[in-house]
Amino acid sequence: MPSAAPSGVSSAVPARRASSRSTVKWVLMLGALSALPAFTVDMYLPALPQVALDLGSTEALAQLTVSCMLIGGGVGQLVIGPLSDRFGRRAPLLVGLALHVVISLLCAVVTSMPVLIGLRLAQGFFNAAAGVASVAVVRDRFVGAEAARILSRLMLVIGVAPMFAPTLGSFVLAHATWRWVFAVLAVMGAALVLVVLLKMPETHPPRRRLTGGVRTVAGGYGKLLRDKHFVALAVIPGLGFGVLMSYVVGSPIIFQQEFGLSEGQFALLFAVNGIGLVLSAQVNAALVRRVAPVRLLRFGVVAQAVLVVVLLVVVLTGAGGLIGLLVALWCVLAFQGLVPANASAMALSRHGEIAGTAAAMIGAIQSLVAGSVSSLGGFLGGDAVAMALVMLAAVVLAIGVLAVATPAFRRGGWHMPV
Repeated sequence: MPSAAPSGVSSAVPARRASSRSTVKWVLMLGALSALPAFTVDMYLPALPQVALDLGSTEALAQLTVSCMLIGGGVGQLVIGPLSDRFGRRAPLLVGLALHVVISLLCAVVTSMPVLIGLRLAQGFFNAAAGVASVAVVRDRFVGAEAARILSRLMLVIGVAPMFAPTLGSFVLAHATWRWVFAVLAVMGAALVLVVLLKMPETHPPRRRLTGGVRTVAGGYGKLLRDKHFVALAVIPGLGFGVLMSYVVGSPIIFQQEFGLSEGQFALLFAVNGIGLVLSAQVNAALVRRVAPVRLLRFGVVAQAVLVVVLLVVVLTGAGGLIGLLVALWCVLAFQGLVPANASAMALSRHGEIAGTAAAMIGAIQSLVAGSVSSLGGFLGGDAVAMALVMLAAVVLAIGVLAVATPAFRRGGWHMPV
């Protein structure tokens, strides 16, 4: 594989044009890294009722093991992002993946819910290395609309996780206990360690790296926090991810207990909704070549808000029963691909010189917001109404942030630079 270009606009474009085949390899490799946290969440979902029963706990606490992983991921990205700007992308990534393997094996033998919650928090922290590295490498090699296109392609790979992870989890549960889900996750982490060692060159050369210690890190975060447009664009993916995760966390209880679906039926349902995510990501990747990312983002959040209102009406009235709920939910998720990729690409383009730190802040905000939002459904009752209300709150907040803190809805806002 050819060497990666250093970060920056002028060097990123030649690297991108050098080989379309190389680009595909990068998309697949970075997509696999980005999908690891998703697999760590989604493979485990069909087992939530079994975990609560086996550990003598409640379903709300079982759901908390998912939310805590997201929160741990948010904190982890804040730490690992600057490390990737200081020491390069590979070293922090390899350490994070190795610890993912160790923690997965510990989760497989845990005997109490509090310990499992703590381990999942730690797993999220170290899993963050995969997310930070994949996004920062995109910024190292691509910029602007092209970065948005590549991020959308990554979402194609990430979208496969919701389609197959619950199915794989259900297969494991059909032949063994929930503990073996973590054994499989350990194997996945070990495989990615080999991929990084053998196939992934360093994309952040020494001459581009930050020097200094805590003061430099604080200075980088201070610079980002002073850029109100960056902060706004970084919050929006978190709120969008909150919409998705409120469905991810709540769906096992809603569909397996409220509607009585089997684990296999639930896995099939998850796969169908995953198709909606994949399609929207690919539509976005095609459109972003001709339509400004800000226009797609603006349209996506408004359309999703309208569809969430429809979903809420469906669950409150029971219109169409299970089929009505599934159709409305599929439509909501089908617009997800227009939101995080465009907002993230626009935010990253503002601070390419500290791409790792910027990616970390975007990912941290995304994980912390999504982790906080997604846990609300369980404490509001964990039913379909709670899920829809949490989705509505998240998407309305996203529109508010975009309208108030960026020029996206103002005159000339569609010319907002990326």
